[in-house]
Amino acid sequence: MEHKNISLADQVYERLENDILTGKYTRGEIFTEMKLCAELGVSRTPVREALFRLAHEHLIRETGKGIEILGVTKEDLADIMEIRLRIEGLAAARCAENINEEGIERLNEAIELQEFYLTKSNSDKIRAMDSEFHAIIFEYSGSDVLFDTLEPLHSKVRRYRKAAVESGKRAEQSVAEHKKILSAIKSHDKAKAEEYMIEHIRNAKAAILEG
Repeated sequence: MEHKNISLADQVYERLENDILTGKYTRGEIFTEMKLCAELGVSRTPVREALFRLAHEHLIRETGKGIEILGVTKEDLADIMEIRLRIEGLAAARCAENINEEGIERLNEAIELQEFYLTKSNSDKIRAMDSEFHAIIFEYSGSDVLFDTLEPLHSKVRRYRKAAVESGKRAEQSVAEHKKILSAIKSHDKAKAEEYMIEHIRNAKAAILEG
Protein backbone atom coordinates (compact mmCIF):
# COMPACT_ATOMS: atom_id res chain seq x y z
CA MET A 1 0.00 0.00 0.00
CA GLU A 2 1.19 3.55 -0.76
CA HIS A 3 1.99 5.73 2.21
CA LYS A 4 -0.42 8.63 2.65
CA ASN A 5 -1.08 11.01 5.51
CA ILE A 6 -4.19 9.03 6.44
CA SER A 7 -4.77 5.94 8.53
CA LEU A 8 -4.05 2.50 7.16
CA ALA A 9 -7.74 1.60 7.48
CA ASP A 10 -8.61 4.64 5.33
CA GLN A 11 -6.06 3.58 2.72
CA VAL A 12 -7.51 0.07 2.62
CA TYR A 13 -11.03 1.46 2.39
CA GLU A 14 -10.16 3.83 -0.48
CA ARG A 15 -8.38 1.05 -2.37
CA LEU A 16 -11.22 -1.45 -1.98
CA GLU A 17 -13.95 1.10 -2.69
CA ASN A 18 -12.18 2.19 -5.88
CA ASP A 19 -11.66 -1.41 -6.99
CA ILE A 20 -15.34 -2.19 -6.42
CA LEU A 21 -16.68 0.97 -8.06
CA THR A 22 -14.41 0.71 -11.10
CA GLY A 23 -15.36 -2.91 -11.69
CA LYS A 24 -12.10 -4.62 -10.79
CA TYR A 25 -14.14 -6.79 -8.45
CA THR A 26 -17.35 -8.02 -10.04
CA ARG A 27 -20.75 -8.43 -8.44
CA GLY A 28 -21.11 -11.84 -6.77
CA GLU A 29 -17.36 -12.35 -6.36
CA ILE A 30 -16.45 -13.86 -2.96
CA PHE A 31 -13.43 -12.90 -0.85
CA THR A 32 -12.15 -13.74 2.61
CA GLU A 33 -10.47 -11.39 5.05
CA MET A 34 -7.27 -13.42 4.83
CA LYS A 35 -7.19 -13.20 1.04
CA LEU A 36 -7.61 -9.41 1.18
CA CYS A 37 -4.91 -9.13 3.86
CA ALA A 38 -2.50 -11.08 1.68
CA GLU A 39 -3.41 -9.12 -1.45
CA LEU A 40 -3.02 -5.73 0.23
CA GLY A 41 -0.12 -6.64 2.51
CA VAL A 42 -1.80 -5.47 5.71
CA SER A 43 -3.09 -6.96 8.96
CA ARG A 44 -6.70 -7.95 9.64
CA THR A 45 -7.57 -4.89 11.76
CA PRO A 46 -7.51 -2.23 9.01
CA VAL A 47 -9.18 -4.66 6.59
CA ARG A 48 -12.00 -5.29 9.08
CA GLU A 49 -12.48 -1.54 9.61
CA ALA A 50 -12.62 -0.95 5.86
CA LEU A 51 -15.04 -3.83 5.31
CA PHE A 52 -17.35 -2.48 8.02
CA ARG A 53 -17.56 0.86 6.15
CA LEU A 54 -18.09 -0.83 2.79
CA ALA A 55 -20.87 -2.99 4.23
CA HIS A 56 -22.51 0.13 5.66
CA GLU A 57 -22.51 1.57 2.12
CA HIS A 58 -24.06 -1.67 0.78
CA LEU A 59 -21.08 -2.28 -1.52
CA ILE A 60 -20.37 -5.67 0.11
CA ARG A 61 -22.10 -8.09 2.43
CA GLU A 62 -21.01 -10.88 4.75
CA THR A 63 -22.10 -14.38 3.79
CA GLY A 64 -21.43 -17.82 5.16
CA LYS A 65 -18.80 -18.30 2.47
CA GLY A 66 -17.04 -14.96 2.90
CA ILE A 67 -17.42 -11.37 1.71
CA GLU A 68 -19.63 -10.95 -1.35
CA ILE A 69 -19.13 -8.02 -3.69
CA LEU A 70 -22.38 -6.13 -4.36
CA GLY A 71 -21.13 -2.99 -6.09
CA VAL A 72 -23.61 -0.67 -7.79
CA THR A 73 -26.40 -2.31 -9.79
CA LYS A 74 -28.31 -0.73 -12.68
CA GLU A 75 -31.24 -0.30 -10.29
CA ASP A 76 -28.96 1.47 -7.79
CA LEU A 77 -27.63 3.60 -10.60
CA ALA A 78 -31.09 4.68 -11.70
CA ASP A 79 -31.94 5.67 -8.11
CA ILE A 80 -28.67 7.58 -7.68
CA MET A 81 -29.20 9.55 -10.88
CA GLU A 82 -32.81 10.31 -9.94
CA ILE A 83 -31.70 11.66 -6.55
CA ARG A 84 -28.99 13.76 -8.20
CA LEU A 85 -31.53 15.04 -10.71
CA ARG A 86 -33.80 16.23 -7.91
CA ILE A 87 -31.26 17.93 -5.64
CA GLU A 88 -28.13 18.82 -7.59
CA GLY A 89 -29.95 21.75 -9.17
CA LEU A 90 -30.43 23.12 -5.66
CA ALA A 91 -26.69 22.88 -5.05
CA ALA A 92 -26.03 24.84 -8.27
CA ALA A 93 -28.53 27.53 -7.27
CA ARG A 94 -26.93 27.86 -3.83
CA CYS A 95 -23.51 27.98 -5.48
CA ALA A 96 -24.60 30.83 -7.78
CA GLU A 97 -25.72 32.73 -4.70
CA ASN A 98 -22.59 32.15 -2.62
CA ILE A 99 -19.65 31.83 -5.00
CA ASN A 100 -16.74 34.28 -5.05
CA GLU A 101 -14.06 35.04 -7.63
CA GLU A 102 -11.78 32.29 -6.37
CA GLY A 103 -14.55 29.73 -6.80
CA ILE A 104 -15.31 30.95 -10.30
CA GLU A 105 -11.63 30.65 -11.21
CA ARG A 106 -11.56 27.09 -9.88
CA LEU A 107 -14.62 26.13 -11.92
CA ASN A 108 -13.16 27.72 -15.03
CA GLU A 109 -9.87 25.89 -14.53
CA ALA A 110 -11.68 22.56 -14.17
CA ILE A 111 -13.45 23.16 -17.48
CA GLU A 112 -10.23 24.21 -19.23
CA LEU A 113 -8.50 21.06 -18.02
CA GLN A 114 -11.47 18.98 -19.14
CA GLU A 115 -11.12 20.48 -22.62
CA PHE A 116 -7.37 19.85 -22.62
CA TYR A 117 -7.73 16.20 -21.65
CA LEU A 118 -10.50 15.85 -24.20
CA THR A 119 -7.96 16.68 -26.94
CA LYS A 120 -5.72 13.97 -25.47
CA SER A 121 -8.57 11.43 -25.24
CA ASN A 122 -7.61 10.85 -21.60
CA SER A 123 -10.88 9.55 -20.14
CA ASP A 124 -9.55 9.17 -16.59
CA LYS A 125 -8.46 12.81 -16.42
CA ILE A 126 -11.66 14.02 -18.11
CA ARG A 127 -13.68 12.18 -15.48
CA ALA A 128 -11.47 13.54 -12.70
CA MET A 129 -12.03 17.11 -13.87
CA ASP A 130 -15.76 16.45 -14.20
CA SER A 131 -15.74 15.29 -10.57
CA GLU A 132 -13.75 18.38 -9.58
CA PHE A 133 -16.25 20.69 -11.29
CA HIS A 134 -19.18 19.19 -9.41
CA ALA A 135 -17.27 19.01 -6.10
CA ILE A 136 -16.55 22.77 -6.29
CA ILE A 137 -20.25 23.46 -6.84
CA PHE A 138 -21.15 21.25 -3.87
CA GLU A 139 -18.55 23.10 -1.78
CA TYR A 140 -19.83 26.56 -2.69
CA SER A 141 -23.43 25.56 -2.09
CA GLY A 142 -22.53 26.42 1.48
CA SER A 143 -24.39 23.35 2.75
CA ASP A 144 -22.60 20.49 4.46
CA VAL A 145 -25.77 18.41 4.04
CA LEU A 146 -25.79 18.89 0.26
CA PHE A 147 -22.06 18.20 0.02
CA ASP A 148 -22.22 15.08 2.18
CA THR A 149 -25.22 13.78 0.22
CA LEU A 150 -24.06 14.49 -3.32
CA GLU A 151 -20.31 13.82 -3.16
CA PRO A 152 -20.57 10.08 -2.36
CA LEU A 153 -23.39 9.62 -4.88
CA HIS A 154 -21.25 11.22 -7.58
CA SER A 155 -18.38 8.93 -6.62
CA LYS A 156 -20.50 5.78 -6.69
CA VAL A 157 -21.25 6.08 -10.41
CA ARG A 158 -17.61 6.53 -11.45
CA ARG A 159 -17.47 3.27 -13.44
CA TYR A 160 -20.52 4.21 -15.53
CA ARG A 161 -19.39 7.82 -15.91
CA LYS A 162 -16.06 6.60 -17.29
CA ALA A 163 -17.86 4.46 -19.89
CA ALA A 164 -19.99 7.45 -20.91
CA VAL A 165 -16.94 9.72 -21.15
CA GLU A 166 -15.11 7.21 -23.33
CA SER A 167 -17.83 7.60 -25.95
CA GLY A 168 -16.25 10.97 -26.83
CA LYS A 169 -19.47 12.66 -27.92
CA ARG A 170 -20.88 12.72 -24.39
CA ALA A 171 -17.61 14.15 -23.07
CA GLU A 172 -17.88 17.06 -25.50
CA GLN A 173 -21.51 17.63 -24.58
CA SER A 174 -20.63 17.57 -20.90
CA VAL A 175 -18.02 20.31 -21.33
CA ALA A 176 -20.54 22.47 -23.22
CA GLU A 177 -23.09 21.92 -20.46
CA HIS A 178 -20.53 22.80 -17.79
CA LYS A 179 -19.85 26.08 -19.61
CA LYS A 180 -23.56 26.94 -19.53
CA ILE A 181 -23.73 26.19 -15.83
CA LEU A 182 -20.63 28.29 -15.15
CA SER A 183 -22.05 31.20 -17.15
CA ALA A 184 -25.15 31.21 -14.95
CA ILE A 185 -23.11 30.86 -11.77
CA LYS A 186 -20.83 33.76 -12.79
CA SER A 187 -23.93 35.90 -13.29
CA HIS A 188 -25.25 34.76 -9.89
CA ASP A 189 -28.40 33.65 -11.72
CA LYS A 190 -29.78 31.04 -9.34
CA ALA A 191 -32.71 30.05 -11.56
CA LYS A 192 -30.58 29.46 -14.64
CA ALA A 193 -27.87 27.66 -12.69
CA GLU A 194 -30.49 25.26 -11.34
CA GLU A 195 -32.14 24.84 -14.75
CA TYR A 196 -28.85 24.13 -16.54
CA MET A 197 -27.67 21.72 -13.85
CA ILE A 198 -30.91 19.74 -14.02
CA GLU A 199 -30.57 19.59 -17.80
CA HIS A 200 -26.97 18.41 -17.39
CA ILE A 201 -27.86 15.64 -14.94
CA ARG A 202 -30.82 14.56 -17.09
CA ASN A 203 -28.49 14.20 -20.10
CA ALA A 204 -25.90 12.37 -18.00
CA LYS A 205 -28.57 10.00 -16.71
CA ALA A 206 -29.69 9.20 -20.25
CA ALA A 207 -26.10 8.64 -21.42
CA ILE A 208 -25.32 6.34 -18.51
CA LEU A 209 -28.55 4.31 -18.42
CA GLU A 210 -28.95 4.00 -22.18
CA GLY A 211 -25.27 3.56 -22.95
